[in-house]
Amino acid sequence: MKARNISGAFVHGSLAAAMVLGAGSLAIPLEAQADATCNSPFMSNLVKDEQYVYVWTLGVKGMGDGSDKLVTIDVNPKSKKFGKVIATLSVGGRGEAHHMGFTDDHHHMWAGRLDDNKIFIFDIYTNPAQPKLVKTISDFAQTTGYVGPHTFYALPGRMLVGALSNTKDHGGVTGLAVYNNKGEFVSKHDMPTGEMNGVRADGYGYDIGINPQKNTMLTTSFTGWNNYMMDFGKLLKDQEAMKHFGETVVAWDVKTMKPTKVMHVPGSPLEIRWSLASGDNWAVTANATTSAMWVFKEDDKGEWQAHNVATIGNPAELPLPVDISMRADGKGLWIDTMGDGSARYWDMTDPMHPKEVYKKKIGAQVNMVSQSWDGSRLYFTSSLLANWDKKGKDNEQYFAAYDWNGKELTERFRIDFAALKLGRAHHMKFGSDALRPGYAAQRQWTDAPASRVASARLVSNGQ
Repeated sequence: MKARNISGAFVHGSLAAAMVLGAGSLAIPLEAQADATCNSPFMSNLVKDEQYVYVWTLGVKGMGDGSDKLVTIDVNPKSKKFGKVIATLSVGGRGEAHHMGFTDDHHHMWAGRLDDNKIFIFDIYTNPAQPKLVKTISDFAQTTGYVGPHTFYALPGRMLVGALSNTKDHGGVTGLAVYNNKGEFVSKHDMPTGEMNGVRADGYGYDIGINPQKNTMLTTSFTGWNNYMMDFGKLLKDQEAMKHFGETVVAWDVKTMKPTKVMHVPGSPLEIRWSLASGDNWAVTANATTSAMWVFKEDDKGEWQAHNVATIGNPAELPLPVDISMRADGKGLWIDTMGDGSARYWDMTDPMHPKEVYKKKIGAQVNMVSQSWDGSRLYFTSSLLANWDKKGKDNEQYFAAYDWNGKELTERFRIDFAALKLGRAHHMKFGSDALRPGYAAQRQWTDAPASRVASARLVSNGQ
C-alpha cells in the first residue's frame, strides 16, 4: 500500500478547525466529563460517568490461560456487579501487553504489545460491557521497521502509533506510524537523530501529546527492546545498558509532522500531559531515572523551552516515577512512584513551582493511574513490565479503585489479579453504555468540531 503523507487533508482540516476555534474547543464543563484526562483532544468524549474500566493485562505462564487479555471491570456504584470482573478476552500468547488508545469516534480501542509487536483492535461500541476483538495487526515491525508499539493517540480518522525500538538493532532509535481507523498503514515518521538546534537528538520515543491550538506535538523518550525486555535487577547492574535511555523531548509541527526543536531532558521522560484548562499552554512530564519533573512552555519569543521544576521523592532511593494523571483544570497532578508503591498529589497552581501536598501508599508496587474527569475517582494498577515488576511477596498484581475528596484517598474496592489468575494488570481505559448503538437519544457528546470537520474532509477526499 502506498504511504500517504500525514500533512495532507487530515492535518490541515483538523488543526485549522481547532485553531480557528481556539482554546474554546477544549473548554468543556469539567463536571460533565468522564474520560481520563490523558486522551487525545481530537476524540469525541462521553458526557457520562465511567461505568467500566478496561484493563490491558499481561499473561503469566502457568496462571490461568497464561495469555495476555483485556479485562473489563464494572465500576458503576449502582450496578449489582460493582467492583467485579464482568468480562475477559484473551488474545493468545504473551507479547508484553502494554498501552491502549481510543479512535477519535470512540468506537474502537487499539492495544499493543511491546515484544511481538502485535496490535489488537477491539470493538467497544457494539457492547461496551463485552468488548470484541475485530482485527489484529501482525506486520507492524515489517511494515514500519519499528519495534514496540507503545502509544496509541487518536487523530481525525487516524491512529498515531508511537514506538519504542527498531528492527535493526533493537535499540532506542524509533519513530511514529500513522494508520487509518480501519487499521491500514498510511505513513511513518522517524524520530530525529543527530545534531539539532545545538542538542543531540537521540531518536528515542515513548509518549505523545498534542496541543491543537499551538499546532504542537511533544514526544518523550524511553529505551529500546534490549533494555525493556531485560530483568530490571540485571539492567541496573549493566553500566553499558544504563547509558541507553532517552534524554530528549521533541517538539513537532503537527501540520507537517516535522520536528522543530529537540530539548535535552535527561533521565527518561515518560508520560507527557498538557494542561486542559482554557488558556493554559504548558505540558508536564516526570523522568523515571532522575525523579525530576519538567514543564514545557513557550518563552516570550514563542519558542518551546524545558524547565526542571521539581524533584519527586528521593532519587537515591529510586522512587521510579512512572504514570502521571493531570487534573482537567490543570491545578493538580497525580504521580505514581513504582519503587515505593505510592501515589503523590502535586499542586500545579503555579506549574513553575509545583508542590507535593499528599502521598499515599497504594501497594508494594504501583504503576498506572487514571482519574475521572471531575477528579473524584482514581484507579490504580500494579504492573510496569513483566521483567521490571518486583519479585516475591512484593509482586502484587491488582486493580484498585479509590475516592478522592481533595484531602484523602479512600479505597472503594480492590481486585487481586493474581488470585483470580488473570495476570499482571497494566493500562486502563474507561467505558460506558452511552456508547451503545441505539443509545443516541440519551447520549451526549462533547463538542469536537475539529475532529468532525477533519473526518468529513478525509471522506470527501477519498482518504
